[in-house]
Amino acid sequence: MLNFKFSIPTEVFFGKGQIKVVGEQVRRHGGTRVLICYGSGRVKQQGIYDAVCAKLAEKGISFCELGGIEPNPRIKSVRDGVHIVKSHGIDFIMAIGGGSVIDCAKGIAVGACYDGDPWDLYLRKGEVKGALPLGVVLTLAATGSEMNGTSVVSNLETKQKLPIRMPFLKPRFSVLDPVYTYTVPPRHTAAGTVDIMSHVYEQYFSPVSGAFVQDRLADALLKTCITYGPVALKDPENYEARANLLWAGTLALNELLTYGKTGDWGTHMIGHGVAAHYDVTHGVGLAILFPHWMDFVLGEDTQGKFYDLARHVWQVPLAMDRMEAAREGIARTRQFFTELGMPARLREVGVAEDMLPTIAKTVVEFGEVGVFRKLNEKQVLEILKKAY
Repeated sequence: MLNFKFSIPTEVFFGKGQIKVVGEQVRRHGGTRVLICYGSGRVKQQGIYDAVCAKLAEKGISFCELGGIEPNPRIKSVRDGVHIVKSHGIDFIMAIGGGSVIDCAKGIAVGACYDGDPWDLYLRKGEVKGALPLGVVLTLAATGSEMNGTSVVSNLETKQKLPIRMPFLKPRFSVLDPVYTYTVPPRHTAAGTVDIMSHVYEQYFSPVSGAFVQDRLADALLKTCITYGPVALKDPENYEARANLLWAGTLALNELLTYGKTGDWGTHMIGHGVAAHYDVTHGVGLAILFPHWMDFVLGEDTQGKFYDLARHVWQVPLAMDRMEAAREGIARTRQFFTELGMPARLREVGVAEDMLPTIAKTVVEFGEVGVFRKLNEKQVLEILKKAY
């Protein structure tokens, strides 16, 4: 296990009715003029938007809004938000939604403290020393953006989808009310479940040995998704299922599983490459790609982690040969994604075969990806072809 510093500064308010803390928390963190960011009309139809506004008004906090933030958020939305912030003297950002809205809000928060185009930051060209404080009301169990310092944004003009990671992008507080996820459509519930599992996988498959605690925590989160994903699809207002998925999504990507080790993230970068060209829903793309990445990197030198996954998570019989068990674990991963209604091939989401080389180039634009098994352009292309 590697050395690490434990710091998870986001304060989480979990459970029914926790939206009551929004006004006092914004005020506590210095907010007097707030930009509220949201995506679809669902947050207004459910009354979440009005509830947030009411809590802000109770504390004498003024606010304006940026709505219509897209899935796979666009840099244009970030730019629009930065313009509002600078034009209206905004000092706090409030995100109501899932990972896309939160990622966009983070881009706005950091872009507001940068003199140039915020896209520079995603290209690793700009330098910034801070960001406006951010609060979150979460409406989807998926990305974990409500408790980490990562923002991923797409640029349609350049066909790029890129991340930035900065400690000061971690939200100051996040409200997690499982009730707000009751109306999430089945396809997004399924994609969110895959997204959570994929985040766990990215940290599970690490070249670092001896992180037993983190690996067993990962097992528990994967089992949670396997247990409650189908329940939430069948019974959308099952509080127990929604609550466990919501908390699993947060724990899967708040850095807890990465302490003492390194994550791979190669499959995520391939997924970003696909989404940059085809705007594929994040969890859907990962459902397609992960089993094919697993098949590609499985070998005598890597079978140990796959065997652990098969044994601890998928309950593959101990008597089974280790390599056979590893393959069975991969097969069960694919089967579970299929049972959730996820596609298995890139062609099913409209990806053209002749675009695969271009996507591969996009993926490795800044160098090889992955650490469990480093992937160059040729290898990324092989995985894309397997997934096609």
